[in-house]
Amino acid sequence: MNLSVVGLGKLGLPLACCLAEAGHRVLGIDLEPKLVDKINRGESPLFEPQVQELVQKHHAATLQATTNISQAVTQTDATFILVATPSRADGSFSNEFIEAALRSLGQCLRQNPKSYHLFIISSTVVPGSTLTKFLPILEAESGKKAGRDFGLAYDPDFVALGTVVHDFQNPDLVVLGAIDTRSGDMVEEIHKTICKSQPKISRMGIQDAELAKVCLNAFITVKISFANSIAQICEKIPGTNCDAVTKGIGADRRISPHYFTGGASFGGTCFPRDTVALKKIAADLGLDAPLMAAVEKINKEMDLALADRVQSYLPVGGRVGIIGLSFKDGTSVIAESNGIKLARILLERGVRVTGYDPIAGGAALDYFGPHFQIAQSLDDLMNECDVVAMMVRSPVFRNGIESFRKSKKLVIIDLWRFLDRSKLSPSLVYVPVGVGAPTA
Repeated sequence: MNLSVVGLGKLGLPLACCLAEAGHRVLGIDLEPKLVDKINRGESPLFEPQVQELVQKHHAATLQATTNISQAVTQTDATFILVATPSRADGSFSNEFIEAALRSLGQCLRQNPKSYHLFIISSTVVPGSTLTKFLPILEAESGKKAGRDFGLAYDPDFVALGTVVHDFQNPDLVVLGAIDTRSGDMVEEIHKTICKSQPKISRMGIQDAELAKVCLNAFITVKISFANSIAQICEKIPGTNCDAVTKGIGADRRISPHYFTGGASFGGTCFPRDTVALKKIAADLGLDAPLMAAVEKINKEMDLALADRVQSYLPVGGRVGIIGLSFKDGTSVIAESNGIKLARILLERGVRVTGYDPIAGGAALDYFGPHFQIAQSLDDLMNECDVVAMMVRSPVFRNGIESFRKSKKLVIIDLWRFLDRSKLSPSLVYVPVGVGAPTA
């Protein structure tokens, strides 16, 4: 098929790459000329595993980019809209970028004699947005009728930064809402060309699909928070380890082991905002959302407890080192990452902080400014600090710490129990989070 993707950001460009890899001719549309130019030169404008390789592989043949949104209608059969929906102060999502794109697309459709075009919304939105806002915009701007002249579907992504390409190609599930069978069938067939796995494809009403997108992330935050509560309990009971508990009960299929590791708060681009959004959705309907409020409370407590623990080992005038500033391994995104949150709390308390992350260090420095220092190497950070916190489960960080040899005492706080204590230098004091004191 001839397909287009509006919005070539952290998710849109990987989606365009996956569609091209599946054999479709793909046109990417973005308002940023420099971004478009880079893609057309075979260069990825963002850091995400596999994207550079796929852009380089397909840019001269089946993947092109443009700033001209009208080409989405004139040159393709279906258009994915995957633009940002920023969170407002009240926790709801802003539809301004989706609506602006749809107005332009609708106007292009009005001027085009083609008999049919499919529009696929993939951004996270407040339930009800597609039918009450997006559909009327398309009909008004195009002068055409939904279901007859154009199709409309809501097809949310369930991918994670750092593994976006893999997740698009190997999803566990596909949630799909459409205004009619024709729209839904077209989107389902596109998915089948991308997927290397055999995902569960759930066809449902559009509003159900919109709500499902928010609910999935919110449910994961509940699971993370429960694991963190277990970690807090284990720290008070000598000889216990939260991993033993979560792995043990995670073998029960009603629980599952995924996203069930205690010790660190959740962060990133989706989990925090979708938790707040679900609480806002409930409030707008006159309902309380006490579970979401509890999740937020536990998450904040984990951040403060970690900062307190770090400071408890810090000598007067000492320096804290933070290893890992992105919110997970394999991405440069620092949004609400554990490393950034810890640095923010400590800096507010007047603690001297140095961070290290070869991928996300620049973004962290831009975020904090001159009050925050970035080490040029892992060895430099560990040599100059008194307490070091390992925030990201990176094999590179682990290998660097385990091979480090230092004569003076250095405290290593491990959020994930990721380090092998037996490989650490004797001068390192190892403090795993979520583990009770050793028994006699």
